[in-house]
Amino acid sequence: MTTTTVSTEHYTGEERSKRIFAIVGASSGNLVEWFDFYVYAFCAIYFAPAFFPSDNPTVQLVNTAGVFAAGFLMRPIGGWIFGRLADKKGRKTSMMISVLMMCFGSLLIACLPTYASIGVWAPLLLLFARLLQGLSVGGEYGTTATYMSEVALKGQRGFFASFQYVTLIGGQLLAVLLVVILQQFLSEDELRAYGWRIPFVVGALAALISLFLRRSLKETASKEMRENKDAGSIRALFRDHKAAFITVLGYTAGGSLIFYTFTTYMQKYLVNTAGMHAKTASYIMTGALFLYMCMQPLFGMLADKIGRRNSMLWFGALGTLFTVPILLSLKSVSSPFLAFVLITVALAIVSFYTSISGLVKAEMFPPEVRALGVGLAYAVANAIFGGSAEYVALSLKAVGMENSFYWYVTVMMAVAFLFSLRLPKQAKYLHHDL
Repeated sequence: MTTTTVSTEHYTGEERSKRIFAIVGASSGNLVEWFDFYVYAFCAIYFAPAFFPSDNPTVQLVNTAGVFAAGFLMRPIGGWIFGRLADKKGRKTSMMISVLMMCFGSLLIACLPTYASIGVWAPLLLLFARLLQGLSVGGEYGTTATYMSEVALKGQRGFFASFQYVTLIGGQLLAVLLVVILQQFLSEDELRAYGWRIPFVVGALAALISLFLRRSLKETASKEMRENKDAGSIRALFRDHKAAFITVLGYTAGGSLIFYTFTTYMQKYLVNTAGMHAKTASYIMTGALFLYMCMQPLFGMLADKIGRRNSMLWFGALGTLFTVPILLSLKSVSSPFLAFVLITVALAIVSFYTSISGLVKAEMFPPEVRALGVGLAYAVANAIFGGSAEYVALSLKAVGMENSFYWYVTVMMAVAFLFSLRLPKQAKYLHHDL
């Protein structure tokens, strides 16, 4: 079966350069998508009053958080739509439409009139823009993971595939950095009046640059594959590859949960549970996330040496053993440096998974349903387990059962370990180029 239109037997210098450019082009869009998606969360404190007028700031933030969650819940639909599009029309087409949709969503938010100008239409249009962005980012993961796995250099798939999470984390860090820079030059009143719009304009412009880069990418889905009657078929996916889909869903559930536990939720955990100052917690998490981003290629290279299955097993085993001790230690930590070290250790464990997660998923499916299988399984598990991590943690804390959350994450890590045992020692698909 033909899986790619690009020869994978050996590489000339020109071919190697083209493949590296392809990785850069694909991952650039990933960075932009995640920058645009998360800049909403970081700017919400400033634009919430403009769309949800209320005397209670908490009510305003709850409303903006609800719109953020709605974008999260659109991911499975985006995974299905863009996965099908990538398998039927090509990876390149899907990636271009995805980043264009994110561009439009960001530009719409940047230009939206406020509640004072158009009334209830303001929050409704904000919700519409977030739904578009949720669709876009839901489709981005599967298509990018598929494309990057198909163009990665022989024997270095883990290393090159790791740049998907380098850019994912990088997008979040750049979103934080831009907000911090704006805070240095604009007053709080200026940020509330118009400054919050600037990051969305920057995101839209960056998306156009990424679109330009992606236009020049070479398609990896062959014409024969795209014309296959099963290409992009959800019926064929569940008829012939149900076991692979369930396996991917199983370890992605634990992977998504622990990822969001030690990234987006951790800042709130340091403040609400460990009692740290918010600014201190921000510094800790910025440093930890930067190191986490840098770890990805190293763990990708490690996976190339020891095998993807072994990396996944180490992830599940270490996550099961150390989640409770790390979270309990962070609960009573007083030293910012020790907190930083503990979080970095946790993120190193998570890196066994995130550095190769897209590649491991892509290797489970044949090319005609690869983007669909990867995107849909990831988006469903991510929406259910990753998206709910903060809500579950805070809900259990509110009823005096915070420690139960630690065990919940541990159980899901054990589940990830068990599902990783189902991974074949030799990848069924793409193995010819390993």
